[in-house]
Amino acid sequence: MIYLVDYGVGNIQAFLNLFKRLGVHARRAETSEVLEDATRLILPGVGHFDHAMKRLNDSGMRSKLEELVLEKKIPIIGICVGMQMLSEGSDEGEMPGLNWIPGRVRAFASQTESAALPMPHMGWNELKPTTGSKLFATGFEDGAQFYFLHSYFFDAADKKDVVATANYGLDFDAVVSRGHIHGVQCHPEKSHHWGEQLLKNFVEL
Repeated sequence: MIYLVDYGVGNIQAFLNLFKRLGVHARRAETSEVLEDATRLILPGVGHFDHAMKRLNDSGMRSKLEELVLEKKIPIIGICVGMQMLSEGSDEGEMPGLNWIPGRVRAFASQTESAALPMPHMGWNELKPTTGSKLFATGFEDGAQFYFLHSYFFDAADKKDVVATANYGLDFDAVVSRGHIHGVQCHPEKSHHWGEQLLKNFVEL
């Protein structure tokens, strides 16, 4: 079963609507008990890093997610702040992240190349996948466009974990994958057929 982790941060219904259009059965999970039969997990997130981490910690689902992802190797994809939560931590806050993919979340405003650009980075931008990523294995052509809304970006410690970049003053890590753990900074639920294809590829991993 595909579960959307509903810890009070993220537009769960938009993802459920998308999966319904794809003919894929997915459900929301608000308790750890519901997650017991998970075969795929989606961790959405919007807003401030510390707020999202606190909501996840308070939800009672974190330990179950760690069991499923770290021990049982259930594939998971973090979306937007959900991707940032996979890191060691964020310059936006003080709380530690999940630390499932080594790296830190940094502010565009702290980077010389992007400091003078309007914040947040908002709108459509091209993703440039690396070769060999299963998330982009089928259904993608050059110039795939995705919708972004963020002022912070994931800076992976090991660039081998980066499977797609985008540019906002600088090339930044827009999609990361380490084994069965994935994260995307863009919003696939708002990215039309490109977003649908990316999530379809994730479901079919």
